[in-house]
Amino acid sequence: MSVDGGAQRLKTEADEPGWEVDPDDDWGVAVVATVGRQLRLRREAVGMRAAELGAATGYGEDLIYKIESGKRIPRPEFLDKADEVLGADGLISAMKEDVAKVRYPKKVRALGKLEAKAVEIGVYECNIIAGLLQTPEHARAVIEAAQPPYSPDDVERMVAARLARQAVFERDPVPSIHFVLEEAPLRRQVGGTMVWQRQLERLLEVGRLRNVTLQVMPTNTEAHPGLDGRIELLKFPDGTAVGRGDGVFNGRPTTDPKQLRVIELQYGTIRAQALSPRESRAFVEQLLGET
Repeated sequence: MSVDGGAQRLKTEADEPGWEVDPDDDWGVAVVATVGRQLRLRREAVGMRAAELGAATGYGEDLIYKIESGKRIPRPEFLDKADEVLGADGLISAMKEDVAKVRYPKKVRALGKLEAKAVEIGVYECNIIAGLLQTPEHARAVIEAAQPPYSPDDVERMVAARLARQAVFERDPVPSIHFVLEEAPLRRQVGGTMVWQRQLERLLEVGRLRNVTLQVMPTNTEAHPGLDGRIELLKFPDGTAVGRGDGVFNGRPTTDPKQLRVIELQYGTIRAQALSPRESRAFVEQLLGET
């Protein structure tokens, strides 16, 4: 296999950092192991050696063995190419959806699963713009600001996971979603002026959705229960709920009815002290006008 008359350099594990399977993620381990086993069975069925499959897909033989043994998360484009090379008629490509979810951090995947089932979602953010509202550029800028820094591959993995949660806005039936955001993060020009402007425009876009309520907590307001940190409250069709607040119950998620009432009281108080949705929309429009 050659390019411009020279041998193409096949990818090794060092070329794609961040695609290792989290050993503590039981579901992810099982998915990747299953995909690897199916890939190996298909390769052996057509009489192709691992080195040959690697050459045809641009991967080194060692990387093929790692994918087949369930030690590496295969890229979506690799699965498509392998499906084509092995004549699998879409059976290997069909596994891309589950494989893509494995790349998302376990905690984010669990949160996304809860949000996908909720009929009501309430979020208060004090230091950042809520992940469900972030543009790709804003999310990338926030994640890249971490110290110690993430690898470029991990950054892309985390951005993709954050954006995947935003599918909640496209659900049918749609959930009722409430956001309360502090004024200070809205003024912080994360990623530069253009990225900041696009983020404000995104807030206005989402705020216009009929199932979304967006409120801003002005900086010059009195003290409120959100000063202790983030709050999230999710309610489900069967009447159950789960909530979490940074300042209560050690910051852990809870389903206990008595503890949920405390979180609901805090969130209700915050919403009552924040600007109304109409006032909040005007506030964001005013910020945009100042640029």
